[in-house]
Amino acid sequence: MATDVTPVAEQIVSRYSEIARAALAGRGTVDRDAEQAQCFGPVAYAAESDAPQDALLASLGCGNPIAVASLAPGEIVLDLGSGGGLDVLLSARRVAPDGIAYGLDASPDMLALARAHAESAGVTNATFIEGRIEAIPLPDGHVDVVVSNCVINLSGDKPSVLAEAHRVLKADGRLGVTDIVADEDATGPARAEAEHRIGCAAGTLTESEYRHHLESAGFADISITRIRRLDGGLSSAIIQAVKPAVSDPAT
Repeated sequence: MATDVTPVAEQIVSRYSEIARAALAGRGTVDRDAEQAQCFGPVAYAAESDAPQDALLASLGCGNPIAVASLAPGEIVLDLGSGGGLDVLLSARRVAPDGIAYGLDASPDMLALARAHAESAGVTNATFIEGRIEAIPLPDGHVDVVVSNCVINLSGDKPSVLAEAHRVLKADGRLGVTDIVADEDATGPARAEAEHRIGCAAGTLTESEYRHHLESAGFADISITRIRRLDGGLSSAIIQAVKPAVSDPAT
C-alpha cells in the first residue's frame, strides 16, 4: 500500500518557503542560528571561485554535487530541490553557452529566491520550474545529468524520486547527488534525534537501501562515498550512478 506522504511534503514546503521569504528579506542571507537543517552550507563550496555570493550564503546543502558532476558545455542539467539556486547557477555556467540548467523546487518562494539570484549573477541559461521531485515535470530522456544537494532525504517516497531521475535522464546520463545516509546498525532515539537536528524530515536511507533503490530504478555503476561523519550513525555522502545505454537487440 502506498504511503500518504502529503502531510510531510506540505510541512517541508512550508518550512523552506519560510526560509526563502526570510532570505529574500535579508538579501539572500540565511539566518543559520535559526535554521538547523543546513549541514555544510557555503563551506562545501570553498573551491568554487565563481559561486554567486548571495546564492552561496543561502545554501542549505550537505555537500557540493557540482564538484563531481563532470559537467561539459552543451549539456542539460537538472537540480532536484534547487532551493536558492546555487547549484543551478554553477551548473549553468559550466554548460554555457548552449547548455541549460533546470532547477526544480516545490516552493514558489524558493523559486522566487533562485530567480532573483540568477538575475543578480547575470545567468541567462538557468530555468526554474515548480514541481515535486517525485513527479518531475520534464519528458523522458530529456537531461544529461541529474544533481541534488541534501534533498532526497526529505522525500517520503525516495524510490519514486530515483525512478523519476532515471526516467528523465538520457541513455548514458549521469546521477550525482549529495545526501545523508545512515549506518546499517543505526537505529533508535540517537538516529531519530540526529535526523531531526540535521533536518531529514522524512528519514534517511542506509547505504544498502540507497543502492537497492538505485538498482531497482535501473541505475548502474553505483558508488556511494561518505564525506563527513555526523551524529547518530549518519554521514553525508556523494552518490553517483549511470543510466545504461539501451542495447541494440540486433547486435
